[in-house]
Amino acid sequence: MTFTGTCTYTVGQGEIAVIDPGPASEDHIAALLQALGAETITAILVTHTHADHSPAARALKAATGAKIIGCAPPQQSGTPIDAVHDLEYAPDQIMLEGDTFEAKRFSLQCVATPGHTQNHVCFALAQESALFMGDHVMAWSTSHVAPPDGVMHDYMASLEKLRQRDDKIFWPGHGGPVKNPRAYLGGLIRHRRERQEAILACIKAGHSAVPAIVTNVYEGLDPRLAPAAAYSVLAHLEDLVGEGLVRSGGAVTLGSDFYAA
Repeated sequence: MTFTGTCTYTVGQGEIAVIDPGPASEDHIAALLQALGAETITAILVTHTHADHSPAARALKAATGAKIIGCAPPQQSGTPIDAVHDLEYAPDQIMLEGDTFEAKRFSLQCVATPGHTQNHVCFALAQESALFMGDHVMAWSTSHVAPPDGVMHDYMASLEKLRQRDDKIFWPGHGGPVKNPRAYLGGLIRHRRERQEAILACIKAGHSAVPAIVTNVYEGLDPRLAPAAAYSVLAHLEDLVGEGLVRSGGAVTLGSDFYAA
C-alpha cells in the first residue's frame, strides 16, 4: 500500500527542513543523513502519524537536535486502526491551519486536510507554489480512508478546499508529483462520487453486507486488498448514513447490515 515506499522531502539549502522522515527504518534514516551530508536539519515536519511517515522523526531529532513540528498526535480509537498509527509521536510544536514555519530562504505554511486521518495536514511552499501532500492526494492511487480515524465527509471537504487553491504542483507521500492539481482534484472528486453512487445502487439491489458490496463494486479485486476495500466501503457508508440515504441495522460497522432509506 506504500507503492515504492515513503517519499521523504528536504527543503532548503544550508539549513534544511525535512518533511515526513519516514518509517522506523535504519536504512531509510541512514540514507537520508548521508544524502544531506553537511547540511543542517533545523526542523522535521510531519503530515500525519501513519507508521510509514512519522516514526523516523524521533531518530532524526536524536541525531540532529532538530525540532519535530506539524500534525497533532493521533487520537486512539480503541479499534484495529490504531495499529497503523505512530502512537509514540510527540511533536515539539503542533501546527494548525495557517501556521507557518519560517526559514532563511523559504517558508512552509500548514494547510489542514482532515479525512485520510483526522490529524492530517499539508505544507505549502509559497516560493514554488507547491504543496507537500502526505497521503491526502497521490498520483499513483486514490488515498485510503478507513474509519473511524478516516472520515469520507471530511476527506471530500478537504479535496474541495484544495481545489480553491492555486498550487502548481503536488508532492505526495508515495509516488511521483501531480503536475495539474486542479484537474486531478476534479477527477478524484468525481471518482469518489461515482464510487458512492455504485455502493448506494448495490444496496438498493439487495446487497446489505459490506463483503457483498465489496464483491459487487470492486470487480477483479486482488483478494489481498479486500480488507482495505471493506474499510473504504465503510467510509462511504458512514457518509451515506449521515446524508440520510442509507440506514444501518445498528452502529455503522464492518459487520452491520445496510438498507436504502
